[in-house]
Amino acid sequence: MKKVLRLLFYIVVVGYAVITLGPFIWSIITSLKPTSELNTFAVNIKHLTLDNYKMIITKFPFLRWFINSAIVAAIVTFGNILFNSMAGYALARINFPGRNLLFMVVLALMMVPGQVVMVPTYILLSKLGWVNTYMGLTIPFLTSNFGIFLMRQFFLSLPKELEEAATIDGLSRFGIFFKIVLPLSKPALATQFIFMFTGNWNSFLWPSLLTSSDDMYTLPVGLNSFYGQYYQFWNQVMAGAILLTLPTILIFLIFQRYFVKGISTTGLK
Repeated sequence: MKKVLRLLFYIVVVGYAVITLGPFIWSIITSLKPTSELNTFAVNIKHLTLDNYKMIITKFPFLRWFINSAIVAAIVTFGNILFNSMAGYALARINFPGRNLLFMVVLALMMVPGQVVMVPTYILLSKLGWVNTYMGLTIPFLTSNFGIFLMRQFFLSLPKELEEAATIDGLSRFGIFFKIVLPLSKPALATQFIFMFTGNWNSFLWPSLLTSSDDMYTLPVGLNSFYGQYYQFWNQVMAGAILLTLPTILIFLIFQRYFVKGISTTGLK
């Protein structure tokens, strides 16, 4: 009976893997096909080509869009890691009046859709002159309610004795945070890094509203303008989609070990 159940388990896992990876593999194959073979299901390995990727990179300001996305994603991601960690640590370890109330506010704001504050945020940034600038694309997103919640829950799982020993040794609160707490928080930081980088790298709605010139487009916005012109050439569309996806896959592969550990340990206490 155990062998039958194990076999069924393997069948389900393999089936799920095929369903999950199938569209991605199809996208890769389609991106390598010449236009003349788009309507054929069969794959001729000899005819696979990188011309679709070359066309996107050379005909469009792909490198500029890539740099814009990298700058925005890097600033927002590292800003969130710093500020969310500091806020989460304060809510987990520092006793101050209104701490619990403030934490409830953070939880409540997680339920507010981002679209609700999009219009007032745009008006504010427009008055500040930050439309079509890096500041407008980054500063409003340097903190995250989810990130604060994630880090607070992880800090609660750390033993207080380590911080008490550091205090006896003469470390200040900032010293304890940067020298003791953060080095022990790699799983939670990696989890936050993956979520924040992926979310900002793939962000489309806000950059599409705030940018108006080609030289400020992020990669999703720039590729969307490309799709509007080449929507009938699915090989080129898929090539653009693969180029957009590769950095997030790379980031996940690098941090997946910490990611799994962070998800499994956050919120134990």
